[in-house]
Amino acid sequence: MEVQRAVENARNFQKELDKLIEEQDKNNENGKRLFLHSCCAPCSSYVLEYLRQYFRITVFYYNPNISFKEEYQKRVAEQKRLIGEYNKQETGFPIEVTEGDYEPELFFEMAKGLEDCPEGGERCFGCYELRLGRTAFEAERGGYDYFATTLTISPLKNAKKLNEIGERLAAEYGVKWLVSDFKKKNGYKRSIELSREYGLYRQDYCGCIYSKIEREREKK
Repeated sequence: MEVQRAVENARNFQKELDKLIEEQDKNNENGKRLFLHSCCAPCSSYVLEYLRQYFRITVFYYNPNISFKEEYQKRVAEQKRLIGEYNKQETGFPIEVTEGDYEPELFFEMAKGLEDCPEGGERCFGCYELRLGRTAFEAERGGYDYFATTLTISPLKNAKKLNEIGERLAAEYGVKWLVSDFKKKNGYKRSIELSREYGLYRQDYCGCIYSKIEREREKK
């Protein structure tokens, strides 16, 4: 058991993704369909710049955790604006986008009893599960080759947990999970540069009311 844990902790998800892309490129298999969950435009900026060279991406904007509706609408509008800007460029495959239902009641149901958990704890893990579960379901229904999430670009998100959930859901739904740790290779830094370049709205909290309260507490 201890050996297994050591192996899991030692995994380099970015190197695994590099290897997959290298093999795909060598075999002229670029253009496979990827259903990519996105949490926001800033986090997706680098991920889309990077992956659109190799995959036909449909961005899935599904974030029932976001409080409040005005904030949700602002973020989804920025996501669509960024994709529109990218699609004006001639590099990479064109990007499609689909918006899931805004279902905050599902998030609050999941978060019952976990309201006081610190950011990055069990409540966040449940939120990962909620969003990736719907992503996997839609990816299977749409016949996609892979599904993935932009969430691993954030230094505040647990890439190991996200990949663990993604691989479990891949086995359940029969769609390949694209492993990632997008913060590597200066991915997070590049997302900040792209946010400035496109004038993207960068929120100062993850999205849910609990993270907003925690951020306001830290500011004080």
